[in-house]
Amino acid sequence: MFTLTPSAAEQIARAATEQPDHQRMLRVAAKLDENDGELVYGMGFDEEREDDLVLDAHGIAILISPLSQPLLENTTLDFSEVQPGEFQFIFRSGCTAPPAAKSCGGCGGGCS
Repeated sequence: MFTLTPSAAEQIARAATEQPDHQRMLRVAAKLDENDGELVYGMGFDEEREDDLVLDAHGIAILISPLSQPLLENTTLDFSEVQPGEFQFIFRSGCTAPPAAKSCGGCGGGCS
C-alpha cells in the first residue's frame, strides 16, 4: 500500500490550495527507467481517470494508475530535511537504496 507521512500531507495540502478545484487530487507515478532499470518517481496534481486507484491519506486524495500500482506498493512519500535548510519530497520504498536517491524537489517534479 502507498502511504504519506503527515509532513508530506501537510505540504501537499498547502500546494493544493493553489490548484483549481477540479485538480486537487495528487497523482503519484512510478516507472522503470529503460536504460538502467532504476525506479523513477513523479507526482503532480491531476484529475481522476477511469481505472485509477484512489486512496485517502491524511485527507489527501491520491491517484495511482494501474501501471504504477505494483511499483508503488510499500512506498511512502515523505517531506523531510535532506540537508540543513533544504526540504524535499522523498519516496521511500521497501528497498535498501539511500533515501537521497529517491528524492524529489516538489509537486510536479520528476524523481529518481
